[in-house]
Amino acid sequence: MDVWAVDRPAPIDQGPLQRVRRTVPVPGPGEVLIRVEVCGICRTDLHLCEGDLEPRRPGVVPGHQVVGAVVDRGTGADRFAIGDRAGIAWLRRTCGSCEFCRSGSENLCPRSSYTGWDADGGFAEYAVVPQDYAYALPTDRPAVELAPFLCAGIIGYRSLLRANLPPGGRLGIYGFGSSAHLTAQLAIAQGAELFVITRGAQNKELARELGAAFAGDTTDRPPVPLDSAIVFAPAGDVVPYALEALKPGGTVAVAGIHLSDVPVLNYERHLFHERDLRSVTSNTRRDGEELFRLVSRLPVRAHTTEVPFDAVDRALSDVAHGRAVGSLVAVLPG
Repeated sequence: MDVWAVDRPAPIDQGPLQRVRRTVPVPGPGEVLIRVEVCGICRTDLHLCEGDLEPRRPGVVPGHQVVGAVVDRGTGADRFAIGDRAGIAWLRRTCGSCEFCRSGSENLCPRSSYTGWDADGGFAEYAVVPQDYAYALPTDRPAVELAPFLCAGIIGYRSLLRANLPPGGRLGIYGFGSSAHLTAQLAIAQGAELFVITRGAQNKELARELGAAFAGDTTDRPPVPLDSAIVFAPAGDVVPYALEALKPGGTVAVAGIHLSDVPVLNYERHLFHERDLRSVTSNTRRDGEELFRLVSRLPVRAHTTEVPFDAVDRALSDVAHGRAVGSLVAVLPG
């Protein structure tokens, strides 16, 4: 099969992602083999290619927003039938026995592993996943529309929970890529007023189309104090601006797996009056299940651009240089 694998991490335009041939994997006990139909392209994949996340195995295949069909099952894997539609997300496995797994916080499991980082992911024609960490997906939506929800959507949903937005509250979103545009729709559908701070005219235009009350540049201050904010941009220097925009008692959640250094904060200006700064670490399977239930009844859809499988490397370059709008999804041949 054809795959895209990380040879040696480097800036994306220097070609760290190489197209190579690999043997189709065989599912082990409790695993299923999925014929990949589409795979969403995530900024985390870019971080892996460029070394912001150090690959945990040589020649790893990125991609963790996979939609496809089950074509083989390992011993004891009976959750899916052959031909069922299934999704593969970022969280791949947890230990199930540590204090975090037992308390419902499996995303904090110290022995967790991840698709496209610890194990090969979906920039390939076939991918294997433990059946307990795969998602049963609806069949009434095109695969291209579903793929972004498997990471961008799930992380955005968890970020919204971590941001502690009150009903009908004012939410600021900093950066407006794949995850942000899905989170914005979830928040608006549940009654929030949205304020978007982002670079790029196309991103601002999309924010307004989706119902944002305000769309400004990176250092602009929203016209009213915010109840909550989510920082999707991987830029630590955005965090002080988000904190300053909060009303007393507000919360900023940082959504990314990678963030450049946060500048020194001024206690009175940024944190006093009980402002909270919180991080987001992966997701639980429960987050994904709750998200798909919401998506089934709310008017939330991914604004996608289809990318030929041949052009995955160029699509990641578009992400790196801010040329991507909405969600990019690689479409496999056949």
